[in-house]
Parts: sequence; C-alpha cells; structure tokens
Amino acid sequence: MFRQKKYLKEDPQYIFDFIQTHPFATFVLNGDHMLATHIPVLTKGTPEKFTLYGHIAEANEQYDFIRDGCEALVIFHGPQAYISSSWYKDIDISTWDYSAVHVNVKLKLQSRSELEESLQNLIKRFEKGQKCPIYYEDLPRKMVEDHLPLITGFWCEPIKVQAIAKLHQGFEKEDIHSVSRHLEDSRDALSSELSKNIKKEHGTDH
Repeated sequence: MFRQKKYLKEDPQYIFDFIQTHPFATFVLNGDHMLATHIPVLTKGTPEKFTLYGHIAEANEQYDFIRDGCEALVIFHGPQAYISSSWYKDIDISTWDYSAVHVNVKLKLQSRSELEESLQNLIKRFEKGQKCPIYYEDLPRKMVEDHLPLITGFWCEPIKVQAIAKLHQGFEKEDIHSVSRHLEDSRDALSSELSKNIKKEHGTDH
C-alpha cells in the first residue's frame, strides 16, 4: 500500500475498530492469475493480537487455490469521496479522501465445527439489529446441512497490517470546514460519513 507519512494509522485499536466497523472486505489471492472476491470478514481476538475469518462458495474461482499456508490480501474499505478544488479558499489540485486497511495473511482451512461457529457469529453480528432476527440455530437443519458442503471457511492469520486515512491532514481549518460542509451537502451516505471522519481527525466533530 502506498502511504504518505502524514496519513499513516498505526494504532492497533484504530485498526481493530476500523475492521470491525467496515467488515465487508475485498479478498485477494494469486491463482493462475489475480483473483478477488467481496465477502464479510470478521475478527477474533484483541487489537494487539487478532485473527480474521471468512468463507467462500466452492463454486468461487478462488476455491481451487485456497489451502493451508496460502497467502492472501484482505482489504477493508472506509468511506471515500472526490474532493473538488473549487471547495478551497485558494485554487489547488482536486483530490480524493479515503481510508483503508490492508492485511496480508496466511490462510488455514476451518474444520466443519469451526465453520459452523463462524457462521453463527456472522449471522448473530448482523441479525441482532433486526426487528425479528433469524439466527443460525433458527434455520431448518436440513437447509443448513444442504448448504454447508457448498462453502469453505478459513482463518486468516495476519502477517502484515497497513492502514491509511487520507483526511486532509495539513490543510487550514477554513478549507477543512469547507470540505466537510460540501461533503455533507452532497446528501450521499459515503460522503456524509467521510465528513464525520475528517471532523474527527481534526478535532472538530462537535
């Protein structure tokens, strides 16, 4: 990942929280060519020492290349948006603000029981906010038994973690305020969330 020093994020708690907040990741590995899949990836452990886990369908092209010890890259994306130079006090170059975490990992295939536990955690994480949640244990057992052979779960042991948050560091307060306001005025969900991140980065989130 290309990272300028002023945009680096190295605090383990920041990285851990980022991954948990943005769990829908891009999962990349090298087969007979570069392959990528977009899947939810969850964390297990602490900010100082964590493991990631996810699963893919066996119909996925990546399936043939997943094995113990295989290296992969998991990319977590934060909110991003184009920043127009017309928003600045003085003319400047337009840019793009964003945040991301890259985790290089080694894979380890899950056992059936580990896969089931992972699926329970995944569904619980995203169903608990529903009005009438349907958890893993609520699914008909035959349905579960029919689907389990069609997916493969895996652990992702981090071997390198890199994080970046390009949020207009180094700009004057007037420009930061203008950028935040224009992002909010766009009424786009990603832009609005990016505005919040910029304000938080510069201590103006109040």
